[in-house]
Amino acid sequence: MSAVPRTDSVNLSSLEVKKLGYLARLELTEQEVEEVRPQLAQILDFIKTLSVLDTEGVEPMTTALDVDNRWRVDELATSLSAEEALRNAPAADGEFFLVPAVLGGASTKN
Repeated sequence: MSAVPRTDSVNLSSLEVKKLGYLARLELTEQEVEEVRPQLAQILDFIKTLSVLDTEGVEPMTTALDVDNRWRVDELATSLSAEEALRNAPAADGEFFLVPAVLGGASTKN
């Protein structure tokens, strides 16, 4: 097996790390940015190294293990009514669970 070619090391700026933190919805202090910056650079270096490997003829896979799914029989069964399902909900609105917004901004009803 031949050696994997070396690639130039990734150099991330503090601003780029802050942007990644923002996209991941993380509030990073200046100290955390400086701690995470070399770690992220190592991860990106590894990915860059993997991207130069010859994968010609390698079959795509979803798992490294040979796993068979064990599906149960899909049988019709009784389920909870909306009232029963919402009985212990911390917040509900008629037929629906009320939850905090996940993607920012207030949710709107149509």
